[in-house]
Amino acid sequence: MAKQAPPQQPVAVNRKAYHDYFIEEEYEAGIVLTGSEIKSVRAGRVNLRGAYARAQNGELWLFDAHISPNDQTGAYFQHEPTRPRKLLLHRREINRLLGKLEQKGLTLVPLDIHFQSRRAKLKLGVARGKKLYDKREATAERESQRQLQRVIKERRYDD
Repeated sequence: MAKQAPPQQPVAVNRKAYHDYFIEEEYEAGIVLTGSEIKSVRAGRVNLRGAYARAQNGELWLFDAHISPNDQTGAYFQHEPTRPRKLLLHRREINRLLGKLEQKGLTLVPLDIHFQSRRAKLKLGVARGKKLYDKREATAERESQRQLQRVIKERRYDD
């Protein structure tokens, strides 16, 4: 039986995606990075806010993800911070995703970047946009959960 590596902590999380979208499905994709980019990702110098993935010519690409230039790399080997990056998925998964994305209102958003078996992986979410009232409802739910946790905590310490 093959031993699975434990899940790694995310290097960067796109919190805005969880706020603006309902995540219906999640996929894990490899990401093609240059040497200076991987050094920056390991240092945690990644911003996924506003990033999105799109299919072009039967391949998936990540757009508008900002990976800061690495200080230790020379100018000649430096990368452009917001260049499009190719995502690696099996053909079957890409076809399944393309079928889902054709539905009205679905988009593909990056959720986080993490390392698994020393390789950078990107968690993608098939997402549906939230309306303003959905966001208010989610905020109210979160606040009520916090209040409930406070009351439970106070009752434990009062006993």
